[in-house]
Amino acid sequence: MKAIILTAGEGTRMRPLTTTRPKTMLITGGKPLIQYNIESLRDAGIKDITLVVGYKHEVIEEYFGDGSEFGVNINYALQDGQLGTAHAIATAEEYIDESFIVLNGDIIVSYDLIRNLIEKYATRRSNDVKAVLTLIEVDDPSNYGIVSMQNDKIVEIVEKPEPENAPSQLANAGIYLFSQEIFDAIRETEISERNEYEITDSLQITLDKEYEILGLISQEPWMDVGRPWELLKSNQKFLEKMEDDIQGEVEENVTIHGALHLGKNSIIRSGCYIQGPVFIGDNCDVGPNTYLRPYTCLCNNVDVGNAVEIKNSIIMDNTNVNHLSYVGDSVIGVNCNLGAGTNLANLRFDDQHVPVTVKGKRIDSGLRKLGAIFGDGVKTGINTSVNPGIKIGNGSFINAGCVLYQDIDSYSLVTARCDLDIRKIRKDEDDK
Repeated sequence: MKAIILTAGEGTRMRPLTTTRPKTMLITGGKPLIQYNIESLRDAGIKDITLVVGYKHEVIEEYFGDGSEFGVNINYALQDGQLGTAHAIATAEEYIDESFIVLNGDIIVSYDLIRNLIEKYATRRSNDVKAVLTLIEVDDPSNYGIVSMQNDKIVEIVEKPEPENAPSQLANAGIYLFSQEIFDAIRETEISERNEYEITDSLQITLDKEYEILGLISQEPWMDVGRPWELLKSNQKFLEKMEDDIQGEVEENVTIHGALHLGKNSIIRSGCYIQGPVFIGDNCDVGPNTYLRPYTCLCNNVDVGNAVEIKNSIIMDNTNVNHLSYVGDSVIGVNCNLGAGTNLANLRFDDQHVPVTVKGKRIDSGLRKLGAIFGDGVKTGINTSVNPGIKIGNGSFINAGCVLYQDIDSYSLVTARCDLDIRKIRKDEDDK
């Protein structure tokens, strides 16, 4: 058994975090999203994996290489243009010579689910069975490909039906097991109204030829990470399972409650209070007198200064959070610098859900507490305050004393203006 992971998309809903990297390379729980699926495949016994790459593919290739460091063999298939799931799968055909599993790189699955797929296929395998689809029950069928089943055989697939016309509440979860014949169906697939080659159309072609497609209703947990705050949700899930692993230095008078991962050459200085689970990567410097609250994830080469408080946040590589700052429920990119006294608020005055702008539309995050989303290379001056749900683009500079109420585009300079009439004060002083 082999596997294909689809990771060619841009992840525009994750902007500005995906301006410099594919969505699947965003960090959650101390690892890139896609690494969890690579490890799940490996643990399920699948070692030959093809990554279908496209947008910023060099970031993925540099990190994973040939896969040997992760216990697998990785090939790369470059998808030229984003023309749908069927087109992406076809891109990897040269690496497939047997049955194979297909995963979307931003849907994190457990190895138990992969094993269940393999077992389902193995126990029902015949010349007529050409695929197994993982299915989930959904409340709103209009956002999914919905299937109709008899026993465990799929008889029809309807793409995003209106709720009153949906044949069931069972949705295609985007996790597949295919025989090689799927490539023949893909070659027969015509481009859709969305200008994409839809894998659901390829599956319908397979059904029309009276081949069998089985449905596996998933009982295993999986996560779809598509928007910035969903990184925080997945981060929480992974850190909840984390065990103590202290490889760095913990000075005297540090209080630790709960699980802590402390990477190599990292130090927690005296007076810090760690309320786990907390992940701290390699070469980090924390404290003194800093408070790290649950679900804090500091990646590599992160410096956190004196008397800082961080809660339920992801701080990416080479970022500094300087003294007297607060970071709550936020995602901070690489190479950022938060000046002393920077406060990233995470709770509205009216205690309502925090809205966020995604792809130009204001949507409800569904969260009562959500802080800021910083792209890479953002710098804030001292005493900067950022209101809940604000996004700041890459490379922006926020001058001292600013209070941000709206999103900031990349490579912007924001300054606070003083209305005080300095000349008048000087004149008054001269009169004295």
